[in-house]
Amino acid sequence: MTSESTLTIRLCGTNDWEDLRVIRLEALSDTPDAYGSTYEESLRWSDAQWKNAASTRLYYLADRDGRVVGMVSGGFNDAYPGTRWLYAMYVTPSERGTGTAVLLVRSIGEWAKGHGVDEVYLHVGSSVLRARAFYEKVGFRPNGESFQMERDHSLTLITMVQQLD
Repeated sequence: MTSESTLTIRLCGTNDWEDLRVIRLEALSDTPDAYGSTYEESLRWSDAQWKNAASTRLYYLADRDGRVVGMVSGGFNDAYPGTRWLYAMYVTPSERGTGTAVLLVRSIGEWAKGHGVDEVYLHVGSSVLRARAFYEKVGFRPNGESFQMERDHSLTLITMVQQLD
């Protein structure tokens, strides 16, 4: 008898703050060049700060058999009025290549469509080749814009956009 593994993507809420903390810290440790904040900064966050992030920011969590294995956040960008953005995506190494990342990207796309837009933007670090290749695979294309990361000027961010169906 075999048991099937179950993957769910869920909107993060206040009660998910501990799961968010675990997967976010894993992400920052695994791929530090990919994020605007650092592991050390986030490790110092209080429980109240994590609860606030879980309840006020848009996060989706990927859960396989009761264990959080991925996350993605989305939101607005005041520098680009009217646009919707994918931020802070991560999938734990054992989950890569399973389709989990595609489902997380899709959740942000569905959220964006719900806001009446037909494209999603993101910034990806030029040094994070695996992430850029994945984003291109799922339909994101560079829009010609790049700039230095605010927290580390040695890192370059490339802006990409995906047209939604």
